[in-house]
Amino acid sequence: MNHYRIVMLAALLMTLPRLGWSQSLMSVSPGSSLESEEDQLAEEVDDPTARLAQLKLQDIYTPGNFQTSAQTNTAQLQAPVPIAPFSLLPFQQLVRPTFKLVTSATSGGTSTVTGFGDIELFDLFISNWPDPKKTGFAWGIGPTFVFPTGRVAGAGKNAWQAGPAMAGRYKGLPHLTLAFLLQNPISFAYTTPTASPQSQLKFQPGITWTLERGWYVKSSDSTWNFGWRHGSSTIIPVSLGFGKVWKLDGVDPNLWVSGEWTAYRQYAGITPMYTVRFGLNLLFPEFTL
Repeated sequence: MNHYRIVMLAALLMTLPRLGWSQSLMSVSPGSSLESEEDQLAEEVDDPTARLAQLKLQDIYTPGNFQTSAQTNTAQLQAPVPIAPFSLLPFQQLVRPTFKLVTSATSGGTSTVTGFGDIELFDLFISNWPDPKKTGFAWGIGPTFVFPTGRVAGAGKNAWQAGPAMAGRYKGLPHLTLAFLLQNPISFAYTTPTASPQSQLKFQPGITWTLERGWYVKSSDSTWNFGWRHGSSTIIPVSLGFGKVWKLDGVDPNLWVSGEWTAYRQYAGITPMYTVRFGLNLLFPEFTL
């Protein structure tokens, strides 16, 4: 994992001399024909309503945790897939499964255990009202699911979960995109008699500022967790990162890195203190099921 992170960071930093932006772009409105294709894709990579097929590879490395001296890590794969409307369901859909390989702490010492995490999936129905091209606002609503595939401690909740999901995006100023993703899975069945009931609100705010030539800065990787049940945990992290999109033939890569810090926690056990995320997204703008 260490070699993987170093190579990704070095590749991103090698492109820094190309970074620059002109004053003329400041007058370009989002989504206009004057924007480069790289900049348009940069606005969509972290937009939960974007009709953009992706393969999102992410390594989440946490060198410091609360209540343990162990270093933890999560290798994550997400695959957002847009689905075109059809006769039985005349809505644009965006389906996104999430798969994880989790290395979690087992105690206050340095011991860890690695295993597959729970599989997560949401299916958003994207609305065409109001017209996103005219208003800059897009939104979607649908169900979210959690499948209890995690078997080792810290990698899963041993509970089947389902609940509502909602996402929104607003492009009101040139280069600026505001977005959010909200999910609230609720447990309804369990794989072990000792599993705890689950009901947690997950809110992921997003801010992206595009620069030029596909470069952007963002604060969109952190998920705020609010437990509804008495004594359940509340965790609020914040993040800041940057990345770049390259426009190539067929597949467009997006390389990025961000840092995250937990600003608030309550009733939480072993929790990330600070985290570094390395990501490679493969974008398929022309692909739709």
